[in-house]
Amino acid sequence: MPYRTPACQLERAQTPETRQKSTPEQGTQCLNVAPACQWLSTTTGRIATDGHTWLTAVHWTADPKATRYTPTRSHGPRRMNVTTVLLAQEIANLKECRPGIAYLARKLKVSERTVEYHLGMLREAGLLAYRTKGGRVVQGRDEASVYERTIPLAFDEAHGIRTVGEGVQRRPVTAAPEARKSLGNLAKKAARKVRRPRRRTPASGESRCTLMEGSSTGSFPAGSSIPPSETRLASGDSTHPTPKKATSRPQKLNKIGRRHQLARQLIQNVPWLSRASVPRIAWIARHCADAGWQWQEVQAAAEERGPIGEVGSFRPSGLLAYRLKGVHQLYASQTARHAMLTAWEDSRLREHLRHEGYDQPTPEADSTTAQAAQQSITDTFHQERANWAAEQDGPMYAEGAVDIHSLTREEVLAQRELAAADPTFVRSFIAELGEQGARQLLTHRIVNQALTLLRLNTPALANAF
Repeated sequence: MPYRTPACQLERAQTPETRQKSTPEQGTQCLNVAPACQWLSTTTGRIATDGHTWLTAVHWTADPKATRYTPTRSHGPRRMNVTTVLLAQEIANLKECRPGIAYLARKLKVSERTVEYHLGMLREAGLLAYRTKGGRVVQGRDEASVYERTIPLAFDEAHGIRTVGEGVQRRPVTAAPEARKSLGNLAKKAARKVRRPRRRTPASGESRCTLMEGSSTGSFPAGSSIPPSETRLASGDSTHPTPKKATSRPQKLNKIGRRHQLARQLIQNVPWLSRASVPRIAWIARHCADAGWQWQEVQAAAEERGPIGEVGSFRPSGLLAYRLKGVHQLYASQTARHAMLTAWEDSRLREHLRHEGYDQPTPEADSTTAQAAQQSITDTFHQERANWAAEQDGPMYAEGAVDIHSLTREEVLAQRELAAADPTFVRSFIAELGEQGARQLLTHRIVNQALTLLRLNTPALANAF
């Protein structure tokens, strides 16, 4: 094929080629682009509009029935094959045509040298053109080359494709009527994903035996057959000559498995995390799991700022993420985690003993003394509530029935603010107005919140109402 510039014409080799190459068929064009014309500024092809159009040109060039391209180098692949098409499929899917050698070798499961061979063949065939050539940068790493997917001029001439525009920005307008069928077949090939053919090799290197115990060689099978022993015909050997080794050892958890294991332990043992999701808790506690934390240490770190009730955690995962923020850096060593866990357990123990001493009398104290103390607490609370009610000026604590509709907006807001600040007065509102009237005056949210907090208080204070 004639080149646009004389520099792009390859010179004929002076030494005879030792490798046998198939001669091109009649009417075919041999695609060989010189290294000087493998750049975007010197190529005679045009930039492909999309990856599918470019793959049609790749399948046309790599057609094994028509020798359109022959490599010029004396080593490496002798022609385009399935690996070239697989490489072209990976390049066609790239948004920016900047394929790395290591990336393509990992995707195709071939060596980096094989990738370099096939990239060179795509450049020589005019299917790839350098935009910038990769090299060694200052940091010491190789920079990948940037290519442009191009369609060679021979492809347009073979199919009678007429283009408009200048240079590499040419765009196809129409094709010859007799070439539309071949273009359709190439489009179907480009739409199908090519896969590497499976190797059909025997499972072992030995020759396969037939049903008559003979081998696949030319020797007569009946001459070398040996009958089995009479002692092994009935029941056979009691043990296998090569027993299998027991491999039922417990598998070691990786990093992800350790995170999910810690999340499951937290959800099973921590009450306020019982409604949480395992993947979400695993992601939140990932730093603690990677550092080797136990679920007791995670709970201690979360409840270090204060105890968490099962009712107060409306979103357990968000509360855990807030409490665990930065704790893996604060308690980085195992000694610090142990001290933190010990302090948390001591605080819980002291709280438990304090509640037990308040709710139940000690063995040394008399039951009459405990009942008198509880009655004293109740009387004191009633006296304080009566004194506070006498100091109020509103109609809430007047004698007789109370009409809540007669209250002004300022008085209603004042009563709600007072009830939100001190939940014990909600019981007073319920006793005066009834539960429905209290909810109408104070809203459902304030009443529910106050009743929940009072329910979590000590029994002595709760029975006072």
